[in-house]
Order: sequence, then C-alpha cells, then structure tokens
Amino acid sequence: MRAKLVVGNWKMNGSLGANAKLLQAVVPRLAELKGAQCGVCVPFPYLAQVQSLLSGAGIWWGAQNLNDHAEGAYTGEVSAAMLRDFGCRWVIVGHSERRALYAEDSGWVARKFKSAQRAGLTPILCVGETLEQRDAGKTESVVSSQLDAVVELNGAGALQNAVIAYEPVWAIGTGRTATPQQAQAVHRMLRERVSLADPEAANVSILYGGSVKAANASGLFAMPDIDGGLIGGASLAPDEFVSICSSAAN
Repeated sequence: MRAKLVVGNWKMNGSLGANAKLLQAVVPRLAELKGAQCGVCVPFPYLAQVQSLLSGAGIWWGAQNLNDHAEGAYTGEVSAAMLRDFGCRWVIVGHSERRALYAEDSGWVARKFKSAQRAGLTPILCVGETLEQRDAGKTESVVSSQLDAVVELNGAGALQNAVIAYEPVWAIGTGRTATPQQAQAVHRMLRERVSLADPEAANVSILYGGSVKAANASGLFAMPDIDGGLIGGASLAPDEFVSICSSAAN
C-alpha cells in the first residue's frame, strides 16, 4: 500500500511572525500522526526559517518553484542547488498558477522537472485542466499531454522519483471541488498511463490538489488512486491542515 502524503502550498503568503505561529500550532500535533507524511512548500524568503523550525520534527519542507538552469545570469531566479542548501525535499513544478500567470508551457515545466531531479530534489509535478477544457471533454488529452512532455524529456523512469499532483484548475480557489469519483477517474487514468510507460513507476504518489478541506478530505483520500493532497489555502489554517493530515493518516 502506498503511504499517504499531504503537502501544504503556502503560495505567496506568510511573514516571520505568522509562519512561526502557524508551525508552532501544527508541528506538535502532526508529530503524533502515524501513517501519513506531511510537509509544506513555502516562499523562498522563508526557507531558512522553516528549515530551522522543522529540522528534526519529522515534517518536510520544499519550495514552490525553481529555474531550469543550474546557474548563470538569471537575475531574480533561484536554482535547484540553492534549494538543496536549505534542506528542501520537494519543489513544485508546473502549478496551474505558474502555467496561467507566467506562461510556463509543458516543455518549460519538463525542463524544471529535470533540473530538480539533477539536484536531488523530488519534483511535485502539477497537471490539470480548466473548466472550459473539462466541459469540452478534453480532460484526459490535456492532462496526458502535460504528463507526456515530462516523460519525453526525462524518460518514464524519472517518474519513479517524483510526485504527481492532479489539480483541476476549475476547483482551485473557487470553493468548488471535484467529487471523489471525478477525482479518482483522473487519478486512475494517470496511474494507468504511467504504468504503461514504466511499470516500475506504477506506485508513484498521485495527490489531489483542488480545494481540499477538512470537510472533504476523508472522502477524497478514501479513493484507491488518491494518495493524499496538495493543499492551498487550508494549509494556512492550523486546525484545517491538521485535520486534513489526520484524514490521510487514518
């Protein structure tokens, strides 16, 4: 059985004081959980603080983005090696907000995926469709093409050392969520596609990332191909995040 994984994505939120208060509220409670792995992906300026507060706590941390180059004249960018210096385990690549707001196409995402793995980071590859694409019956083709771009550049075997997060764009920040059955159908399709590409990668963790809350986490996590969640706004609320992690551990 695949272990459940819950990763909080703080997005562009936080302050030194707020971060400390949040982590002080969740760390003791998450440390008691068995059967699920938990962590947070935080803005770059707070990596040192989070590293200090979470080291030895059994809770992992990561970043929300990276540059696809190892080094060079890329003012304002952050490399995978820099993230490793702060003890990051994960880095999110291809989040829908990066694709939509910063024009990151699937080829660019695939290069970021490669850069992350070269530095020893585990990429959390986000894939998902818009409401327009879903209504047009294009969910499978859109999500598959996003996954295929990574496989074409990195090889199917690279998925053995990665996490996939299915995030239906129409269910992020809208208060809407896919039903457990809708989410499971896409997760099953993704796992079948990965298995065909490389049977050794069949057990890749596939997270659901569309407005997961304490109220719907148990139903989603009970699905056979949903291995946890990539949590946005709810990861900033201590009680909500702990409850979601508890649902994964049960």
